[in-house]
Amino acid sequence: MSNYTENRPWGSFTVLDEGNGFKVKRLTVKPGQRTSLQFHKHRSERWTIVEGEATITLGNKIHKLIVNEWIFIPLGVKHLLANEGKNDMQLIEVQVGDYLGEDDIFRLEDKYGRI
Repeated sequence: MSNYTENRPWGSFTVLDEGNGFKVKRLTVKPGQRTSLQFHKHRSERWTIVEGEATITLGNKIHKLIVNEWIFIPLGVKHLLANEGKNDMQLIEVQVGDYLGEDDIFRLEDKYGRI
């Protein structure tokens, strides 16, 4: 499948590669923006920061990551990604699971009204 980009209220993502049981994306989060507080029923994710600094809520803990640091998002664990900086933040997301569709996002909180 060819690369494609989708815009979101918080920034965008580009699918770089996908195959049986995996998908690789580049996420760009605009300054001052964040994703919804969410979880997935069918996939886990690994995020590696490649530009900027990320503030990540994972379960009940908050992590601050910089370039070349990574975090594992287990299946079923609530998480949120935020960019508190003044420049774009980018990460590489590797999804692994039995279903990788965008409808495997269960939002608990969303500042953009997507619940």
